[in-house]
Amino acid sequence: MGSVVRCDRYPYVTGSSVLGIKYKDGILLASDTAGCYGSTVRYKSVERLKRIGDNTILGASGEISDFQAITNLLDELITEDWMWDDGNKLGPFEIHNYLNRVMYNRRNKFDPLWNSLVLGGIKKGKKYLGMVSMIGVHFQDNHVATGFGNHLARPIFRDEWKEDMTLEEGVKLLEKCLLVLFYRDRSAINKFQMANVTEGGITITEPFALKVNWELEAFRNPTKGAEGSW
Repeated sequence: MGSVVRCDRYPYVTGSSVLGIKYKDGILLASDTAGCYGSTVRYKSVERLKRIGDNTILGASGEISDFQAITNLLDELITEDWMWDDGNKLGPFEIHNYLNRVMYNRRNKFDPLWNSLVLGGIKKGKKYLGMVSMIGVHFQDNHVATGFGNHLARPIFRDEWKEDMTLEEGVKLLEKCLLVLFYRDRSAINKFQMANVTEGGITITEPFALKVNWELEAFRNPTKGAEGSW
């Protein structure tokens, strides 16, 4: 008998949106730390921002176990690149192309990795920010988002993002978008991490919470102006 080939037809434990923007001196990525089992927030300390090498950061929404498999592949890639000892290091552009090939290859096998990936970094002074979908669709932009962030955060990015933003302005913009996602996405929680990539290196914050306000009119009277009796 032939071996049994198993495909993950549906994601099980998933993470929600990842946000990324360029700013004057580097790249910022942000996500919450929730791992949802269906509609239940089962895990509240899942870190979905991963350092790749010396100059690249990766964030993922979607199936957590598939994200772990991707990070294992990248660890092997970085180790193999280090073993060449040729003075060159893989940067965000090369890693982005590698991930695109991995995701598209798995899609063609009808066994996709159920993730949307955001990748940012700096190499030789050039900032790079891109994303890859679970079927290998990929692009670069000045700001990107996955999940509900595509619908709720990117309109804010389009209105408020500037190419010469300072670090403080970039953090403030991401915090605003994270707060909107927490209010509107039932899979989001008020526990976040943020990563900063500059020429000087990579920093990932400890999990933090944002101040919320449930006294807004739309929360106190959500059916105001709605048609119908309920």
